Amino acid sequence: MTEAALLNLAPPPVATRVGTTAGERFLVLDSWRGICALLVALFHFPTTSMISQSAFVGGSYLFVDFFFVLSGFVIASSYGGRLSEPDGLARFALVRFGRIYPLHLLMLAAFVAFEAARLVLPALHGGSGAAPFTDGFGLKSLIANLLLLQGVGVEDHLSWNAPSWSISAEFFTYLLFAGVVFATGRRAWIWFVAAAVTAPFFLLAFSTRHMDVSFDFGFIRCLYGFSLGALLAWFQHDSIAEARQALAGGAGRAVWTLAELVMIAVIGVFVSAAGTNDAGIAAPLVFALALYLFAHEGGLISAALRSRPMLLLGSLSYSIYMVHIFVQARMINAGGLIERKLGLGVVGDMTLRGDQVTGFGVASPWIAFAALMAMLIAVIVASWVSWRFVEMPALAWFRRLSKRI
Repeated sequence: MTEAALLNLAPPPVATRVGTTAGERFLVLDSWRGICALLVALFHFPTTSMISQSAFVGGSYLFVDFFFVLSGFVIASSYGGRLSEPDGLARFALVRFGRIYPLHLLMLAAFVAFEAARLVLPALHGGSGAAPFTDGFGLKSLIANLLLLQGVGVEDHLSWNAPSWSISAEFFTYLLFAGVVFATGRRAWIWFVAAAVTAPFFLLAFSTRHMDVSFDFGFIRCLYGFSLGALLAWFQHDSIAEARQALAGGAGRAVWTLAELVMIAVIGVFVSAAGTNDAGIAAPLVFALALYLFAHEGGLISAALRSRPMLLLGSLSYSIYMVHIFVQARMINAGGLIERKLGLGVVGDMTLRGDQVTGFGVASPWIAFAALMAMLIAVIVASWVSWRFVEMPALAWFRRLSKRI
């Protein structure tokens, strides 16, 4: 999920071509990353509640594109001036790999362990569930996932930890970005423009699911948003940094607050209206505008997003993105077991966005709402554990390793 913006921690400040200070933390954007991760989790959780059935949540898969745009902005701001030497390339690739792969590997192991448990515990199969290690959980797909190839067109379906297609696409976008900057230096922006212009037309021509591409054209989708974010950093980083200093004293707070409220309304209307049609292909453009506005941190909405709980949510964003499907699936498994024993209408077949799925609340929307709240709490708790004991220690280890290069 990508991540991507999900996958970035700012490195120590250094001078760059594209900004006065690389690594400057955009705290409000960190918080937005956490919000977007939770919205993607809501999109994936099937319930009969009005929240799950709403057009806004139905289009919230588009917030993955916010991650891509933010990732391009942060990566270009932080690394645009230190990829001119081979050892810089090697350090960049190693740290990026260390940022995404350890948690990805852990979640793959969790899914494999559950499939193995299904081999010996028939009760976990569900009513008409597929056999263990089939239907998206096959060994061939496992190899693709281990090699981070699940989002670059080698698979014909989503597999294992399904949202991880985005980190696959993003990792190879990282490598392409580094190669372009290494080879072209200050002219790298030309390549970003080319990608940002051609990618949406490619998706219009070849996608049969509008912007909802993943295992097939996920790399193109990622490159599109990432390039827009990189261009924003390339040409606007300095002006944003200067404006932030001017706004630090609260100048124009009312105007900026109004602009932030309007931007939130625009995002809400756009996501609600564009999730099921080709208009969704404009999502990276909408999110690039939102990123530019909120990077200034000028309004009261930004002030609220700099609060401790919101910043913690931003820190947990990658873990939220990576663990939520596993947590949700196990909740459905547990609900199914309860249903077979007690028949309370907790879990059953339902229709969500035109698809037949198994979800919560077939007997009561209140059960659906309670399940949704429980899911969010469980995901956040699990995310804190993985962030504290997997993400951060692994990233610190890979950063120490990169310094030896």
